[in-house]
Amino acid sequence: MLTLSRRKNEAIVVDNNIEITVLEIRGDQVKIGISAPRDVAIYRKEVYKQIEEENRKSVDKDTMNKLNELI
Repeated sequence: MLTLSRRKNEAIVVDNNIEITVLEIRGDQVKIGISAPRDVAIYRKEVYKQIEEENRKSVDKDTMNKLNELI
């Protein structure tokens, strides 16, 4: 993991086309802005984990239904 220090209004660039800017710092909370191409999906980690879990459940159900159809 790369760790960087940034101040308000400072940014980092990822892969030449994604810019992450520190917009506000208030106590232990940091507000960031992300500029990226529209085809780049950006999620909060907790939302991403929920999506992954739902996808796993869906695949499991689909797989079981297909197996049952074969029997």
